[in-house]
Amino acid sequence: MATKAWQSYEKVAQHLLDQFAEHFELGHVEGKQLVAGNSGTEWEIDAKGVSEGAEAFLIIECRRYTKSRLNQESMAALAFRIQDTGAKGGIVVSPMELQRGAKKVAASANIQHVTLDPQSTTSDYMLRFLNQVFVGVSDSVTVTDSVHIQVIRDGKVIDERKA
Repeated sequence: MATKAWQSYEKVAQHLLDQFAEHFELGHVEGKQLVAGNSGTEWEIDAKGVSEGAEAFLIIECRRYTKSRLNQESMAALAFRIQDTGAKGGIVVSPMELQRGAKKVAASANIQHVTLDPQSTTSDYMLRFLNQVFVGVSDSVTVTDSVHIQVIRDGKVIDERKA
């Protein structure tokens, strides 16, 4: 079964956030998991940012929306999960900027927005956060080799080989 674009996006985001964890004052970033809430519910989160020493954590949500920006209702839902689980804040990853109301909720709930290109891979990406841009670029090179040997005696080719 093929991996869906949103699943790949979540995995790439988790990998890249782990690579840049120190920028968010995190020790590392873990993958998808369930986190218990004080309300008695369990919340499935896309990733979890854990501070050095594991004293605190951030909830990480990925939204690969390519036609609409995240709105304040979506951001408020994340804000409630943060409150219910006792997280110190959150990170929301999406390809587009947030709507105005979503920015206000994010600022109020200690949610950082990370912009990640929707076609990103772990090696080819454009990641924007905290007034910085990080770009990953990869390329492939193909090297071929060939040999052509001629043995000439008295001006005549007596043996020729190609490899």
